[in-house]
Amino acid sequence: MEFVFREMAKILVLGDFHGKFPSKIKNILKKEKIDLIISTGDYPAFSIGKLFFKYVYGKKDVELWEFIGKEQYKKMVLKDHKSGESVVNKLNELPIPVLSVLGNHDYSRPDDAMDVKKPKNFWKWSWDETTKISKDLDSKKNIHKIDYNYFIWKDLIFVGARGHSFPGLVKSKAYKKHRAILEKIFKKFDKENKQGKLIFVAHVPPYNTKLDLIKAKGAHKIVKNKHYGSKMFKRLILKYQPSLFLCGHIEESKGKQKIGRTLAINAGAIHHGDYFLVEVDETKGKIKKAISRKL
Repeated sequence: MEFVFREMAKILVLGDFHGKFPSKIKNILKKEKIDLIISTGDYPAFSIGKLFFKYVYGKKDVELWEFIGKEQYKKMVLKDHKSGESVVNKLNELPIPVLSVLGNHDYSRPDDAMDVKKPKNFWKWSWDETTKISKDLDSKKNIHKIDYNYFIWKDLIFVGARGHSFPGLVKSKAYKKHRAILEKIFKKFDKENKQGKLIFVAHVPPYNTKLDLIKAKGAHKIVKNKHYGSKMFKRLILKYQPSLFLCGHIEESKGKQKIGRTLAINAGAIHHGDYFLVEVDETKGKIKKAISRKL
C-alpha cells in the first residue's frame, strides 16, 4: 500500500466530562481519523453542586461541610473524584495522544486568579481533594498536562492554562505571576506564533465574549446573564493573537468567535454530547475547519 503524507492534523476538542466518558468517543476517533485529542478538563462529577449553590455560593468564609457534616461531604467528594479517575483512565487508554488542562473541578484553588488565603475554618484532609486529579493526570503516559506550560506536537505549539471560575483580580500577585508565566512562553515561541502554529488551550473562555455568557436556566442569580470568563486569557489573546484558542467550562455558550485574528472555540460539554472537530494545516499554520458536533 502506498503511503500518503498528510499535512492536515485532525484534532478532537472536548471537555467537561463531569464523571462520564461516552463510549461513542472511540467511534469518532476511527470514523474521523483523529490525530490528537485536546481535553479542556473537568473530569469528576459534581454531585455536591445543588448543595454548594444553596448553602455556600456567594458567601464568605463558609464551607459546605459545615452544613452537611464532614463525613457526608467526604463521601460525596470521594465518589465524585472516583468518577473523574475513571474518565482519566479511559482517556489514557485511547490510541492517540491527549493534551489536557485542569478544570475548576480538577483543581479548585483559584490561585492563578487571586491571592488565596487559608480560610478561618480551615479543615485539612489527609487526602487532598484539590490536587488528586492533577496527580492522576501526571501519572498517565498517554496524557500530557500543559497547565502553565507548553507541548510541541509535530509543527504545532500548544500553550495551556488551568481554569478558575471567575474573571480574576488583575492587580493580585497571583494573577500577575501566572500571566508572566504565559507571557514568557508566548515570547519564546514568537516566530511559531507569527506562523500561525501556536494554539492556546484553557478551561475557561475569554472574558466578555459570547463564549462566556452564563445563560443556563438553572444558573445562580448572582451570575446569571453575566460574563464570567477569564480576563487574563482575553488580554493574552488580544496581545499575542494565536491562531486558535480552545476552552469549555460555560457549557451553554458553546460555539466559536473571532477575537481579532484568533479563532476562539468553546467546545461545550461532552457529558451533554457536545464537542468540536478542528482541522489544522500544521505546516502552513492555517485553521481549515472548526465544526461543532453532537454525539
